[in-house]
Amino acid sequence: MSALGRVVRSGVGRRRVQTLVIGLATLMAVTASVLAGSLLVASSGPFDDAFARQRGAHLNAQLDAGRATAAQLSASGETAGVSAASGPFGTVSVAPRHGAMPLPPLTVVGRDTPEGPVDELTLTTGSWAGRPGEIVLSAGDGGGQAPLGTRLDFPELPGAPSLEVVGTARSAGRTADAWVAPSQIASLTPSGRVGAYQMLYRFDAAATTADVRKGRAAVTASVPAGAVTGAQSWLTVRKAAARDTALFVPFLVAFGVLGLVMSVLVVGNVVAGSVGTGLRRIGILKAVGCTPSQVVRAYMAQALVPAAAGVGLGLLAGNLLAVPLLSETADAYGTSGLSVAPWIDVVVAAGALGVVTVTAWVSAWRAGRLRTVDALAVGRVPAAGRGRWAARRAAGLPLPRAVGLGLARPFARPARAAAMVAAVLFGAMTVTFAVGLSSSLSEVLSARNHDVADVTVGVSGQRQGPPGGAPGAAAAPAAIAAAIEALPGTEKYYGSATAEATVAGANGSTRITAFSGDASWGGYRMVSGRWFDAAAEAVVPTQFLAATGTAVGDEVTLHVQGSAVTVRVVGEVLDPRMDGMLVYTDAATLTRAVPDLPATGHHIAVSPGTDVGGYVKELNSALKPLGVTAQGREAADGGEVILVLNALTAILTLMLVAVAGLGVLGGVVLDTVERVRDLGVYKALGMTPRQIVAMVLTSVALPGLAGGALGVPAGVALHAMVMPAMGHSAGLRLPDSVIAVHGTPELLALGLGGVLIAVLGALPPAGWAARTRTVTALRTE
Repeated sequence: MSALGRVVRSGVGRRRVQTLVIGLATLMAVTASVLAGSLLVASSGPFDDAFARQRGAHLNAQLDAGRATAAQLSASGETAGVSAASGPFGTVSVAPRHGAMPLPPLTVVGRDTPEGPVDELTLTTGSWAGRPGEIVLSAGDGGGQAPLGTRLDFPELPGAPSLEVVGTARSAGRTADAWVAPSQIASLTPSGRVGAYQMLYRFDAAATTADVRKGRAAVTASVPAGAVTGAQSWLTVRKAAARDTALFVPFLVAFGVLGLVMSVLVVGNVVAGSVGTGLRRIGILKAVGCTPSQVVRAYMAQALVPAAAGVGLGLLAGNLLAVPLLSETADAYGTSGLSVAPWIDVVVAAGALGVVTVTAWVSAWRAGRLRTVDALAVGRVPAAGRGRWAARRAAGLPLPRAVGLGLARPFARPARAAAMVAAVLFGAMTVTFAVGLSSSLSEVLSARNHDVADVTVGVSGQRQGPPGGAPGAAAAPAAIAAAIEALPGTEKYYGSATAEATVAGANGSTRITAFSGDASWGGYRMVSGRWFDAAAEAVVPTQFLAATGTAVGDEVTLHVQGSAVTVRVVGEVLDPRMDGMLVYTDAATLTRAVPDLPATGHHIAVSPGTDVGGYVKELNSALKPLGVTAQGREAADGGEVILVLNALTAILTLMLVAVAGLGVLGGVVLDTVERVRDLGVYKALGMTPRQIVAMVLTSVALPGLAGGALGVPAGVALHAMVMPAMGHSAGLRLPDSVIAVHGTPELLALGLGGVLIAVLGALPPAGWAARTRTVTALRTE
């Protein structure tokens, strides 16, 4: 081994704490960066590949057959800006049954073949529907899970048609839920004729929302007025496909940036501290023949060795943590083996090592510039007079002498104290951000479950009423409501019923929840607009507005059991369930379409001071003859995505807090090594080990307090920036109640947490200083 190699090995071995700090900081930064980069690529990569391969439709338009002929629609494919078009295809929304079991509504399209200039379908199982009586389901969407040979019945339609599932196919643009032969469409409509057409367009430019809107406007202008009843952009489908993985990217980017900044801070502080405490060693190295360049390389290598180990472990951890997050994206398009792209590992590793190299070089450059004589003469002696004014003022305070000496110490080494403040700042910032993220996710969970009601009563849809002539299912809701009203302790309640529907321009099923009574208190968080207060008004989630291309104030037509129901959207609500394809409205809105729709649930708020357990017991006694049961509020299911987010947040936060604590520890170790002779003098003058510990811990109190005071507002600001970005990635707009989650007592406690981080980081060197023998310390130079 060369002489320079022995110097590097010796430095790494002697400075074990600093080595650990550099390695852990680099590990943290690399882990978060690999996760963020891999999820960012995987969130759109599989969809983009499948969409390009199938020549997916940039615009899926639904048109009224009564306002435009097939020839007029076919001619719209020649519109300026349209590069290719397919259709017109007859389309209809139907609600099938499998035996006696109702199934979700399907948007069915009539196509001769899966091939075409736009939206070339990929058969995944079975064969294409080549003749009447056959149907192909969309793979992975609702009925796409039905096995081949399953029969779908339509008893409400003329002739009660029945179709056999002969295959499944995948459309990258999700243009339909099922496909049949074109001649089959008429038999699936109540009128016996095609009532709507589907046209699929590809545009010359469709990279942005503005491009797609421009293309849609051109197509709309090329057909008779009012012919376009709905349209779906490929960007909406793309965002939905990437939603689960894209949700993780903003907060992983935040952790990755924090990790990189802390790596720069820690590496710079450790190398600069090594130079500061090793001046005599540097002088000796130069005296025995080491050139300035060799000295710089030696100190750079002492930082790069642990950094390289941290990079290796970080790559391993990042790849392992990314596997479960990437698996859902792989399943969505039938791909396998999705893993972190090798180029991401290379870029992250090179970037991390490059940052460490530059940071270490800046700090080590000082070592190369030192004159040999000056380094040998100065040794560990700090600059004269530095911090004396602080020591004099601390001595005048009514505090123990050891505490006064500790409080004055940061002013003797202001650069090192500033590095400690920065380490604690980022630690407190991380904890504040993590606490806010967890609270916001809890708020989202609460909004999703709408669990404000103290008591709920469910009505089984299968039960036709108790024996002996008791009321049937249609009469049960009224009897349940009467029992609720008659019970003391009932403050307010509302009933809810659900129905399935389809919406023009959006594929798949939309769930309508119809309320009897005022449900505005039921835990529904409004993002914009207001809660409905009359029939034919509705509130919908953000994703519904995006999927249908509508806004608050627009009218939307819902197809419910063969009837068209038009509602005006008066509010936007936070609800991430069912990809946001939900509609909330008054029960009177569905009276014409479903005149006998019974309430399937009742939600009750009890009066203040009422014992919920006793109330439930009394209510169940009243409800027993009706065959239903009341229950109190249950703990909400967190959901897989939120559980994974909380777990990742906890892991990354603990790692960053550990790095912050080790950053303080490294600074205190350097300070203690530098002052070991002073400690011997203090002990010789009668300072006890307990006083030594108090002095060392007090020396980090002010940096800890300052770091906490600065880190908490920085964490709040980071949270306020990342949460809306996460909501946007998931297709959500978040209300202020989900973002503003930090209370004043909580912020004060988090600020004091900075002192705790600093004290925990200083405890090991404080114990070492207290245990050092006086004679040994006095002999040390």
